[in-house]
Amino acid sequence: MKKHLGLTTFLSVAACKITRNALRLGHRGGTTLPGRAAMVFDKRILEVVSRDMEIIVVTGTNGKTTTCSMLRNALQESGIEPLSNISGANLLTGVTAEFTSNATLSGRPKKKYAIIECDEGALKKVVPLIKPKVIVVTNLFRDQLDRYGEVMHTLEEIRRGVSLVPDSTLCLNADCSLTSSLAKDVPNKVYYYGIGKTAVTSDAQADELSDAKYCINCGTEYKYEYHTYAHLGGFYCPNCGYKRMTPDLEIESINISAKGSDIKAHFKADDNIEEIHIGLPALYNVYNAIAAIGAYEAASWNKAAITSSLANVSSSFGRMETFTYNNVDIQMILVKNPAGCNQSLSYLSSLGEDYIAVFCLNDKTADGHDISWIWDAEHEKVAHDPHCKHIYVSGTRATDMQVRLKYADAAEDHITLIEDNNKLLEQMTSHNLPVFILPNYTSMLALRAVVGAATGKKEFWKDQKA
Repeated sequence: MKKHLGLTTFLSVAACKITRNALRLGHRGGTTLPGRAAMVFDKRILEVVSRDMEIIVVTGTNGKTTTCSMLRNALQESGIEPLSNISGANLLTGVTAEFTSNATLSGRPKKKYAIIECDEGALKKVVPLIKPKVIVVTNLFRDQLDRYGEVMHTLEEIRRGVSLVPDSTLCLNADCSLTSSLAKDVPNKVYYYGIGKTAVTSDAQADELSDAKYCINCGTEYKYEYHTYAHLGGFYCPNCGYKRMTPDLEIESINISAKGSDIKAHFKADDNIEEIHIGLPALYNVYNAIAAIGAYEAASWNKAAITSSLANVSSSFGRMETFTYNNVDIQMILVKNPAGCNQSLSYLSSLGEDYIAVFCLNDKTADGHDISWIWDAEHEKVAHDPHCKHIYVSGTRATDMQVRLKYADAAEDHITLIEDNNKLLEQMTSHNLPVFILPNYTSMLALRAVVGAATGKKEFWKDQKA
């Protein structure tokens, strides 16, 4: 029997490695098919090739990839090269491909640490096999309605995954009433992080798009002491008493500039306040950073390693990633749902300098076929911004985006539709102004391939170390 199991593992790992190497010789990423090949021989090979590893899993609607990048960067600066699905292939097949490719032919893991991004719906399949030390849940927003359904379905998918690993510590966003509710009736240890009232500006909007307006326990409309954005903030139910938990890590002040963010973080365990610089701007990146810090603390890893490394963190694949082409700065900001898009639009409209905006919209399976969410996002923020000098639209649903921008009162001669990405690159940089690209997932992959090739950026998998 042992010989049989050994042979099965050998065949599974070999199939994965051969498939990935063949795909990469053909200049393809090899992110999911190698996992499928491995699972032909052993459907639970992931359990074998991840044994005895220290693993942090990050899930949630927005911020998964950037939070993983921050965690990965902290380990790398400490001299540790972790295993990580840097491509964003975050379903069972993609995670299996990453672990199996980085194992010996006998199935022994080559690395001790792993940082894994996991799709919300795939969590229940992945975590029982890899048994993570920590599961981070960043937030929950309406996303890909045709795939997930309403946000409560996504919450239940995550809850099912969490219920299968009672020994994993949950690292939860205290400001998200949906995410925070995952702590109810579970034996798992829980670590909360959040942004405090003193860190929020007085003009934070209380009437933004909300995906969690009513109490998850009794249905009463939430009241708020303060908002950060969307439904995040100091929520409480006036009927049943469900409310924001006091975080183990709470941010007391935030100063955001184009060069990054400076925060004061209060660690409740030792009642210590630390000043931390984050090398990325925007409020949602503050949330990503404190999720990463919280994960480190929850895993009992060296907190100083993560807090110091955040100053040097760079943008991850397509998430505020920067390029320079013909002396023009280009920044690519992935958007895929109303809440995330609103934050990106607010970022652009707050720059106070002239720029070019590019909106790329596809409706492929990985994006979600339902693109109606663009009508809930506040594109008026850019359409009415005098600093936005021109708008380009592209992608399989470019005409839908063009119509949305017209309804946002953008002038018709202010919008140009370009189907070819090579032509788009030339046109959008012809103004000699900074360019900000807001694509959804598959349109990001297509345009990034063109921009990356033109600017000498490697394909994501060429940066990975086995």
